[in-house]
Amino acid sequence: MKLQIFQADAFAANLFKGNPAAVVPLTEWLPIEIMQQIATENNLSETAFFIPEDDHFHIRWFTPKTEVSLCGHATLATAHILFNELNFNGESISFNSKSGILTVRKTGAKLQLDFPADFVKPAELNPVFTEAFGIQASATFKGKTDYLLLFDSEEIIRNMKPNFHLLFQTDARGIMVTAKGNEVDFVSRFFAPGVGIDEDPVTGSAHTSLVPFWSARLNKTELTALQLSERRGQLWCTLANNRVLIAGEAVTFLRGEIEV
Repeated sequence: MKLQIFQADAFAANLFKGNPAAVVPLTEWLPIEIMQQIATENNLSETAFFIPEDDHFHIRWFTPKTEVSLCGHATLATAHILFNELNFNGESISFNSKSGILTVRKTGAKLQLDFPADFVKPAELNPVFTEAFGIQASATFKGKTDYLLLFDSEEIIRNMKPNFHLLFQTDARGIMVTAKGNEVDFVSRFFAPGVGIDEDPVTGSAHTSLVPFWSARLNKTELTALQLSERRGQLWCTLANNRVLIAGEAVTFLRGEIEV
């Protein structure tokens, strides 16, 4: 069976920045084992698969190790491929998913994700985090699946060199570290060794927690953000009640075919 495959760099205006995601269009779902094997073979933080469904699409996301319930950058990449490579007509695309209906809209040169907000709550600090990061967070929070650790400066976030072996031993799906930004409202990094991703370059789903958190802290609903991975990514974010709007650019890297 031959399948189309694309790869796009999401939350980036230029190649080799932002977060790469593979996108595989389907007419019907493959067995989950095959989709997982494709994602493992791609060895990117996420591979997105989608099928047509009535007047929208159904999307699923796989890391090299497991299926996940929400992924921002691969959704952005999928919308970019639909608009720019597969001739989708319209200004917005709706995706059914494990996290409900997700919408991606054109906003000038950017694409804007419309995702459910995840409001974090204070949590007890796991001492393994302090050992893994080499510095204690000033405060610890947790959302539905991920921890949010607050630190005092952008420089701390940028210079972190985590011990991934230690992070793997925690119960966290993901750990986001964040601080107030020097030139943007906030900065972050995201680590998820438990699902096969030591550091994710730019993480849309993490911003469903980061945006409500910083909106309350800074008393504003329009925020700019940088994810300070080696590839870096910039995001323009809005808190709209219980939804988070996350905008960014994307660029196509690869058009090809796979055989399974």
